[in-house]
Amino acid sequence: MKINYIKTAAFLLLTLSGTALSAQINPLGSMYFQNQYLGNPAMAGTERGMDLNLALRKQWTNIPGSQSIQTLTGEYGLSDKVGVALNIFNDQSGLFRHTRSVATYAYHLPLGDAAQHLSFGLSLGLMNERISTEDINGDPNDAMAASYNDRENYLDGDFGLAYVGSRLTFQAALPNMKSFLKKDLNSSSVDRSTFFSAISYKLSLSEGVEGFGLEPKVVYRGVRGFDNILDAGANLTYANRLNLFGMYHSTNAATFGVGMNYNSFGVSGMYTTATSALSNYANGNFELSINLKFFK
Repeated sequence: MKINYIKTAAFLLLTLSGTALSAQINPLGSMYFQNQYLGNPAMAGTERGMDLNLALRKQWTNIPGSQSIQTLTGEYGLSDKVGVALNIFNDQSGLFRHTRSVATYAYHLPLGDAAQHLSFGLSLGLMNERISTEDINGDPNDAMAASYNDRENYLDGDFGLAYVGSRLTFQAALPNMKSFLKKDLNSSSVDRSTFFSAISYKLSLSEGVEGFGLEPKVVYRGVRGFDNILDAGANLTYANRLNLFGMYHSTNAATFGVGMNYNSFGVSGMYTTATSALSNYANGNFELSINLKFFK
């Protein structure tokens, strides 16, 4: 039986909007403390050496067609002033495949002493959005699906800046610059982040190698077609090896998790509850983040 084209169009628009909006409302939890480059290109290569980060997120209950996100980032601090990075992001939601690959250049301008710098970052790359026709329950040759897949990859990027001191960090970023600079049908949809800003402050609760540290953080960000979102929380560390963190979101969701670092290896696990708007349709997401450091 052939799929009715009008129903197909409505289904595609609603499904794409809903799944992508969920991803933007609750982004990867590792962007808050473990891998801040995910939220701001200016944070790429702030330290000398290489950082590799892999993050995997999946809905807690394995429902067919539920959202699955994978991202791989690599950062390299070429010097005290220059960092480069690569970010590969893949989002699978039902029939939809959303892949984004960008390369990043960041410049870190020293301010006063070595503990302070002002950073600027620019990411450029390609965005690819496709429908998995083999998973369509109906006519795989449907014209709407074919038309969607015939779209070319398009250029996209991000710009960010950050002030990083010994304790205080302030960030501001403009993600998805294509939707900001060029207003078209795709850029006006609700699946786009519009801005990102954050401020955090590191506190030393006890001195010494086995000391405790606490970093409170407030994030304010925008998603097109949705109210601006406020995230607030903190990261508690012990001896720079163990950490416990949590963030509350103004969408009535929360992210919390635990992490461990040993020499050049780090791993974190976190859980994000469903937002109040989606709690009747889906449960929360579990995320696993792995970090490897080289040439430090």
